[in-house]
Amino acid sequence: MIETRGNVLEVRDIQTDIGQFHILDGVSVEVPAGSITVLLGRNGAGKTTTLKSIIGLTPPRHGVVALHGREIQGEPAYRIAARGIGYVPEHRAIFRALSVEENLRIAERKPGDLSRRADFIYDLFPDLKRLIKLPGGNLSGGQQQMLAVARALVPENELLLIDEPSEGLAPVIIEQMIEAIRQLSVHTTVLLVEQNFIMASQLADRYTIIETGRSVSSGLMADLVKDEATIKRYLGAA
Repeated sequence: MIETRGNVLEVRDIQTDIGQFHILDGVSVEVPAGSITVLLGRNGAGKTTTLKSIIGLTPPRHGVVALHGREIQGEPAYRIAARGIGYVPEHRAIFRALSVEENLRIAERKPGDLSRRADFIYDLFPDLKRLIKLPGGNLSGGQQQMLAVARALVPENELLLIDEPSEGLAPVIIEQMIEAIRQLSVHTTVLLVEQNFIMASQLADRYTIIETGRSVSSGLMADLVKDEATIKRYLGAA
């Protein structure tokens, strides 16, 4: 066990390879309980690999991933997920031939999970209740993203990893997604990757910036939005 200082998740100096490529070379992230924390950085910086390293899809070869102080790096992904971590991958990855309801039901960790969580999920995403029998492939891009997030809410996860929730969405749908994530964060701690800095600044309490596989800056989002030099240096905009 390691000291967590009130953090649900602590990532310390992880280094991760994918095949022959060295992707992460020292990423550290703290995710306080009840917070929304965002990973920021340019394309290819290593943000998605950081999420995959946490959930065990690309296990780090060095460093620590600790959930409530218990080290989980090296465990298989299914066991890490069973500890109460939900993962919403990039590009949604829903089952297009299955109905909305079937997509949700196969996410159950225990029998009856969907029944117990249905009201919460459909309050967040009313469209899904209306479209419950429709195949996932027939949904709009925004509705597919809602389904991808909802699927991770079926088990009672205490930490949710969300990769690029605004990707490819129209501005009005992004606003709906912001509100949904804000509401679900009342019940679930959130770590997200987000390229849309405006969305990230509206949502997140804390941030970590990753640059070429290393974490280079972290702190309160309220401080970052006033730091034009850091935004310009690492995110390419001010």
